[in-house]
Amino acid sequence: MYRDQSREGKRAVVGRSRETVSERPRGLKPAAPPAFTLIELLVVSAMIALLLAILLPSLCGARHQARQAVCLSNARQLHLANTNYAAAENDYHVPAASDIWTGFGGLRRWHGVRRTDAANASPELTRFDPRRGPLAASLADGKVKACPTFRQFVADRRQNAFEPGTGGYGYNNRGVGSQDYIYGAGPRSALLGMPTARIRRPADTVMFTDAALPQSGRGGQFLVEYSFAEAPWFVLPGRFGPYENRTGLADPSIHFRHRGRASAAWCDGHGSAERLSFTKPRNLYGGDNRRWPVGWFGPRDNSLFDP
Repeated sequence: MYRDQSREGKRAVVGRSRETVSERPRGLKPAAPPAFTLIELLVVSAMIALLLAILLPSLCGARHQARQAVCLSNARQLHLANTNYAAAENDYHVPAASDIWTGFGGLRRWHGVRRTDAANASPELTRFDPRRGPLAASLADGKVKACPTFRQFVADRRQNAFEPGTGGYGYNNRGVGSQDYIYGAGPRSALLGMPTARIRRPADTVMFTDAALPQSGRGGQFLVEYSFAEAPWFVLPGRFGPYENRTGLADPSIHFRHRGRASAAWCDGHGSAERLSFTKPRNLYGGDNRRWPVGWFGPRDNSLFDP
């Protein structure tokens, strides 16, 4: 008797349920969830914009710091390659430009060798081949790794781009890459680099830096690669430290491309990021040094370039 009542109850419930479904008007759909209002969309958009404004500078800064770290690592690798060169060449550092006093600037640089130095030759013939350079044996892939921040200028084929292949780095050609301090500037002093034993303060003598040369030509101002990190003053034989030179400052070539800093590798192997200290407004080629900026770090003398 109990079971029969239970079954009848269930049938009644089912029957009522069916009646409810059958009584629902045909063609009606369940109500959709409420949509976002315009104000809510504007609030969400504003929050996203605010987050992007907060995060993007940090992300850009992190990317820039990563590029600067790679650049400094490249400069230190050049120091290591030069140290290996000196170990194999009777203690002499690699010459910056052993034949620069011949022809129209010579065929050899610390970073490569070119086929001709003729002023009217095509860029393909005047481009330095890094695989034939004196440091190739000690560099990965046999060539200088380019500074990631400077890559936009490496392929620059505009007029007067006469030092391609440096990767955006310059060599202390006065105090390390020649013997100008012994014999004075000339063909003899360019043949060999400075012996390591003659560098009295390795931790305070720069070897490689970020480098570029501003120029003015068709289309306005632009940068080209440049092989040397020029000292502020021209060198007199046997003269060290601060001294005045009647010809004035040399043309600067240290490029402060990393938010006002330049990578530097020193003769003892350590690296640093240096800030611009001083410069001159324009160089021999009409380049605007302050625009890029290009100049020097440290005191207004040759003390950081002296061997």
